[in-house]
Amino acid sequence: MKISLKSNVLIMATSIIAILTFCGCTNSIHDQTLVFAGFENVRIEGELKVRLNKNFDRLEEELYQPQNLFWSEKESGGWPADKEGRTILGLVLDARASHRSPKYLEQIISMIPAHLNKKGYMGTIHSELINEQQLSGHGWLLRGLNEYYEWTKDEKVLAISKKIVDSLFIPITPYVKDYPITEESRISGAGAMSGTIQNTTGKWAVSSDIGCIFIAMDGLIHAYKNNPNQASKSLINKLIQLFLKFDLIKIKAQTHASLTGMRGLIRYAEITGDTTLINEVEKRWALFKEYGMTENYENYNWFGRYDTWTEPCAIIDSYLVAVQLWKNTGNTKYLEDAEKIYWNGICMTQRANGGFGCDKCAGPSSNDISVHAYEAHWCCTMRGGEGLARAAEYSYFIRGDQILIPFYRKSSLELKDKDVSISQDTQYPFGNQITITMNKMPNKEITFLLFIPEYMKVKKLSLNGEAIDPLMVKSFLELKSKFNEGDQIVMEYALDNRWVAPHSLDLQNSTLKKAMFGPLVLGYQSDKPAIFKSGAVILRTRESEFMIEGTDFKLKPLYHLLDPQVSDKTKYKSKVLFNLSDF
Repeated sequence: MKISLKSNVLIMATSIIAILTFCGCTNSIHDQTLVFAGFENVRIEGELKVRLNKNFDRLEEELYQPQNLFWSEKESGGWPADKEGRTILGLVLDARASHRSPKYLEQIISMIPAHLNKKGYMGTIHSELINEQQLSGHGWLLRGLNEYYEWTKDEKVLAISKKIVDSLFIPITPYVKDYPITEESRISGAGAMSGTIQNTTGKWAVSSDIGCIFIAMDGLIHAYKNNPNQASKSLINKLIQLFLKFDLIKIKAQTHASLTGMRGLIRYAEITGDTTLINEVEKRWALFKEYGMTENYENYNWFGRYDTWTEPCAIIDSYLVAVQLWKNTGNTKYLEDAEKIYWNGICMTQRANGGFGCDKCAGPSSNDISVHAYEAHWCCTMRGGEGLARAAEYSYFIRGDQILIPFYRKSSLELKDKDVSISQDTQYPFGNQITITMNKMPNKEITFLLFIPEYMKVKKLSLNGEAIDPLMVKSFLELKSKFNEGDQIVMEYALDNRWVAPHSLDLQNSTLKKAMFGPLVLGYQSDKPAIFKSGAVILRTRESEFMIEGTDFKLKPLYHLLDPQVSDKTKYKSKVLFNLSDF
């Protein structure tokens, strides 16, 4: 069988042009040929399947069952529709990614009308005030309802979404310009794990979750996608302009709200084709990495407030933003960001019960990470469903006859309309190889594009046992051929052990470094002081165990798979930042 890795100049040039377009040297907005493979076409196995099913199990436990799901405004802590919306969203996406039927979702949907007020939304009808937490909570309800509609095409659910937009959202349009965006209009340093209304400025009752109005904006934009209309468009444009005026650093905006706002801008850019919005998100993503992301790729709850805690809602938002930025710009640094967020942030904060909890922050205020709250069952556990489901969805992208694999996980892909069926077997980032088996192939050439991050080295590439030379263009390995059923691509790889400088701009100590293996942050779980010489060598001694050469200091990944030892009860703690000095 012939594989066109060493072909004539014309064919290679054509391949390079194709991959440049595919891997991101052109902008894909409004050119929707680069698409997700689709939930219905992807089957996940391995560690992600375990995570999905455990989260799904958690969301079908008593707390989230129909008789307990709907909270009064008091029970919600002033967040009407928030728990309900996040739960529906998590259940829909867990179901689609796992291909399991949800036990209670239809009943939950049927009970929504009974919990709406006479204007068609949840909570108090405010005549004089605009409560941004109420809007934010309904942002999640709009997200959940519209994901459900896109899955089932249930028009009754779309009607509920329309009513919420018309009755709760559209009336705020004249007052968006008055939303307080200065430090002086906020109460400094306020807030707990669940936000509260802090003060009133004009008609606006504003939250300690600074900027949560932009969570509402994202929900509105999702609703607009399924029901485009001029009133929604006018409000969306005003909210976007407000977001662009928001100084995230100066006002110390909540990172969860800010990242959700970024997701909203990307969603609207893909609807309208306005590429300037992607540029704006890129600017804010850079700020997030510098002032909002912990050293193990979680988040600080507010920009610049380093002594707070992390929040899986924001970690998941950051993962989605990173992948979507890559999809729309082709810049592969965003894929590396996303991979680090998944393996160190999402995987660290999923607990043994399938839920998600908050950690203490590794960064300018501490070199260590520990458990702050075992589970944020009122918000993060449900958003965990979205994060894990999107990880499944992001396993494969399609463009024409090209199949892109940006992330490696045990899985399979079946594209019935293309007569393509493949399976992928790997223990990545552990193990040392990735195997792609052709279960069914069409009678024509198919191109595979495999992402190679900078910390990964391809040691050997083979087709049916025969070594082949890889063609590498812009961080992607290209294999183009008329494959046959039973063909097998095997890529053997190695990952770098290395010391990495902190990404936080507020960490001034130049001797501080973090240890990494591929995308994995390595931690040190001992009270014995760990100060290493500059140039200390990290050795891999076992599958997930590392040592500092010439010492007895052991390191292990922060990554875990539902480890019950990662708990506040066990007083889990791991050092992330190490002082490498010349003593």
